[in-house]
Amino acid sequence: MIVLGLSGALGHDASAAILVDGKIIAAAEEERFIRDKHAKNKFPYEAAKFCLKQAGITAEQVDIVAFPYAEIPLSSNARWHYAKRHWYAPDRALDALFNGNRRFRRNRDKSLKLMADLGLKNAKFVPVEHHLAHASSAYHLSGFKEKTAIVGIDGKGEYATTFFGYGENGKIHKIKEFYDPDSLGGMYGAITEYLGFEMLDGEFKVMGMAPYGDASKYNLSRLVSFEDGELKVNTKLVNVVGLRRYKESGKGYYFTPELIDWLGPKRHGDEIDDPYIHYAASVQQLLEDLALKMIDYYLGDIIKETGRIAMAGGVALNVKLNQRIIAMPHVKELFVQPASGDNGTSLGAATYAAHLAGDTIAKMEHAYLGPAYSTEECIAACEAHPEKPIFKRVENAAQTGAELLASGNPLAWLQGRMEFGPRSLGCRSILGDPSYPGVADRINAQIKYRERWRPFCPSLLDWVAPEILQTNHPAPYMTFTFNVAEQWKSRIPEVVHEDGTARAQVVTRETNPRYYALIEHLETLRGNPVVLNTSLNRRGEPMICSPTDALNMFYGCDLEYLMLEDILVTKK
Repeated sequence: MIVLGLSGALGHDASAAILVDGKIIAAAEEERFIRDKHAKNKFPYEAAKFCLKQAGITAEQVDIVAFPYAEIPLSSNARWHYAKRHWYAPDRALDALFNGNRRFRRNRDKSLKLMADLGLKNAKFVPVEHHLAHASSAYHLSGFKEKTAIVGIDGKGEYATTFFGYGENGKIHKIKEFYDPDSLGGMYGAITEYLGFEMLDGEFKVMGMAPYGDASKYNLSRLVSFEDGELKVNTKLVNVVGLRRYKESGKGYYFTPELIDWLGPKRHGDEIDDPYIHYAASVQQLLEDLALKMIDYYLGDIIKETGRIAMAGGVALNVKLNQRIIAMPHVKELFVQPASGDNGTSLGAATYAAHLAGDTIAKMEHAYLGPAYSTEECIAACEAHPEKPIFKRVENAAQTGAELLASGNPLAWLQGRMEFGPRSLGCRSILGDPSYPGVADRINAQIKYRERWRPFCPSLLDWVAPEILQTNHPAPYMTFTFNVAEQWKSRIPEVVHEDGTARAQVVTRETNPRYYALIEHLETLRGNPVVLNTSLNRRGEPMICSPTDALNMFYGCDLEYLMLEDILVTKK
């Protein structure tokens, strides 16, 4: 069975993924190919073409095209709940009741057009509910064989914002859903906007800012409550539509003028300052506390039974929340889909549709699911580039890279297949030696041009991880923070955040042999089997995909060294 998953339903994060007989062959975000961050209002044409090419199949061979957005019948609570809670905006409320699937129809038509344009004429179109797609992307790919608690928390899908259920013997069972506007992710997104960042892009900046503040200074519990099993957002303050929105310079926000009256003016600029750092700390704590309460309320018994949780949805990228979930009593292992945002719903829709069609879904072993380029293609890109790059072929890329890092240089590193999801995991990365004082500031100032308080993350070798992170919990995808052991904080200061934690990636030789070798060489030279790793891109741009993208970035910033497979490009 060949299943192609497409996403792009919510107007952002279009992607494609392909499964052959239940195994992931390829997955990639559209933004990487078209160089437009989040690929807003685009459908995944280039990503779908790549997936077909990588799988070595023709469009006619595809059996199913799965899409993570479905019709919601009037008989479900979803549309009635939306109408009732949005009654202050009667046009929206009535629309939900009388025309509640117009977005579905629009998406279906765009999907059918893409299928026709790409020649997918033998494939059956299978819509999958958005939150079932998130659930499937986590549960079916976790590899868990036991009964598994499933958590899905995001802004919203069709109407649902939150999903609690469980998986058993391959089947997903719903226990409870919450519907828009009652959304923890939406509430956090609205405060993200209030704190001066973009919704769907700045939430992790709020999370990075939070440790600098004091959560006890302001009580933000007026924003949202969870009591007697019901989640309720205060729509006098956040998650609002229409005329209730606060407006500034012609733009409407997801919060109200009342929020401004309560908390003061919206934040502007890049500095972290009073009182905004404390608001960030408070909203982070509120999100964590309520999410834990909800998980315990709906899934506590299942977690007690087997200790396994699978999680996806945009809020699953909140690594501080995930650290607290792992620490809950009875939790043995948490699997977070590395592409937890809406980019991962192409993969979720594909796995769900493949499961329904009778395939057994194989465990996700790594996130290296995008395109790769040969050394010859890298040479051709250099020869064709207008900047006339200075480059040479090296004998041992891992050793050469480690030597540059050991001298205190940041290094751009493009190797193997591009990562799926928002995290660079050693194939499209900017690297630094985390024991070298100031290397993080240097990367920030010269290359990333990002807020100076944002943390950088470590990639570390598997054998040392239990000692540094003080746990054996698997961490291949940078989806969790861990408390760094005291004796390591001074050894790798550049990757330890303000609160003593690190969002770590544990690297294994099997999944990324060249990256593993680089870190081994760095250990030989500097004594630490750890490298600083941040994504290969500049601020506001998508992660680099091709050698040409990498060269364009290289000549648009102050980086001095770029490794493209076996080619070292320098500016000297």
